[in-house]
Amino acid sequence: MSREEKKKKVINVLNQAKSMELQAIHQYMHQHYYLDDKDYGELAANVKLISIDEMRHAENMAERIMELGGEPTTELAGPVEKGQKVDDIFAFNAQQEDEAIEAYSKFLQVCRENDDAVSAKLFETIIEHEQDHFNYFDSVDEHIKTLGDTYLSRIAGTSSDTGPPKGFSYEDVGA
Repeated sequence: MSREEKKKKVINVLNQAKSMELQAIHQYMHQHYYLDDKDYGELAANVKLISIDEMRHAENMAERIMELGGEPTTELAGPVEKGQKVDDIFAFNAQQEDEAIEAYSKFLQVCRENDDAVSAKLFETIIEHEQDHFNYFDSVDEHIKTLGDTYLSRIAGTSSDTGPPKGFSYEDVGA
């Protein structure tokens, strides 16, 4: 197999993963707004931070795709699930993260089989992050299942502040 054919295979899996990341970004931001609106600030803040992690993953994948001479996708892997209840969000997200870990582990193998250690390392790092996300979502889901309204009432009214805004156009917004 030629070097170009190997690169195409790696670009393909990177784009599949980027599409999954883009879907997760949109899903988690939608959930973040909902949780914040329902006054579950702590949960909203953490879902927002995980969405930002997913943005970094998508950006890293896009940069690697460009390095390999490909075109990063802008397509979402699937639709955003709307209308979820608080009781359902975290089990849903844990499943999404579990599926991502499984897919990325296969994509990692494709990178190794096609002699791309850099892309393989990227997937290794992202799999670790996705495992952290899974652990968080699964833990919250278990608390909701075990403690129900007691757990949720403890979180109601907590702050959704994730710190000062950071970005290209942001300064101290409150000034």
